Amino acid sequence: MIYELRTYHCAPGRLPALNARFESITLKFWEKYGIRQVGFWTTLVGQSNHALTYMLQWESLAEREEKWNAFASDPEWIAKRTETEAQAAIVERIENQILTPTAYSALR
Repeated sequence: MIYELRTYHCAPGRLPALNARFESITLKFWEKYGIRQVGFWTTLVGQSNHALTYMLQWESLAEREEKWNAFASDPEWIAKRTETEAQAAIVERIENQILTPTAYSALR
């Protein structure tokens, strides 16, 4: 099992739009493609409160590549994402890490 940690750094004031997009649009597409989330977090204390961090769970890098690419290229998803950003961009930058648990991790 591997985990993907992604942090989306939002434009000021746009975190509510990103949360709404995940809740009402993105998660439905992830379900369609079998993308499994571990959890989502906002920053309570830290460098910025304009960030959304989430973790995904994958069986392998091959599974990630197959499912993520299918999701990212879905024409309906692209249209919905574009629609949510019609007035202004939501995400300024994304940080992404692929993690593998240690032998003593609770998540294995």
